[in-house]
Amino acid sequence: MSFTDATIARLPSPIRPYFERHHELIKFAIVGATTFVIDSTVFFTLKLTVLEPKPVTAKIIAGVVAVIASYILNREWSFRDRGGRERHHEALMFFAFSGVGVLLSMAPLWFSSYVLMLRVPEVSLTVENIADFVAAYIIGNLLQMAFRFWAFRRWVFPDEFGRNPDKALEATLTDGGIAEAVEDVHDPALHGIDADGNVTPLRRPTRRARRLAQLGDSSEPRVSKTS
Repeated sequence: MSFTDATIARLPSPIRPYFERHHELIKFAIVGATTFVIDSTVFFTLKLTVLEPKPVTAKIIAGVVAVIASYILNREWSFRDRGGRERHHEALMFFAFSGVGVLLSMAPLWFSSYVLMLRVPEVSLTVENIADFVAAYIIGNLLQMAFRFWAFRRWVFPDEFGRNPDKALEATLTDGGIAEAVEDVHDPALHGIDADGNVTPLRRPTRRARRLAQLGDSSEPRVSKTS
């Protein structure tokens, strides 16, 4: 059993079926918890030492470090079977959307620090640290996690089978795709002939048929014209 499956097995039974159907979500949450530890460690280390009077600057630096770790973990684990873009394009989009997420996570901290004035000497150091934690890591992280999960699936890693052709073929064969493809091959309407033998406008093949054909073509050896 994989680590993800073991984690899902420990969830309460009412919500377990949902997470069993959404492995990417639980992987994304695990990565988020890991980067949360990285982010909070860097943030409070800087805030309590060299950047004590500049909490927002400390949060930006911590956020950048956490985003780098997040990209590596999400690309190689959470969304390892998605994507397929060129690496520099994928990384650029990842960091761009993550930057928006960092801004979202900083907004509650800015509001707490400079609008509510929950800072020393207005409040005690303990209250300040609690307020910073709640604003930056509870409210802020909820905002950015929802946005980033949507953006990563929609824009950064959009193709579910982009980096794993074997899984694409497996999904096609096990989800009724082969029957559909065979049906398309023997469907006279696909070739412009109706049941009475008359010529009709060609019908576009289904997406599964096109995908199966592409996978079949890519698996055949190519002969160079110069050989």
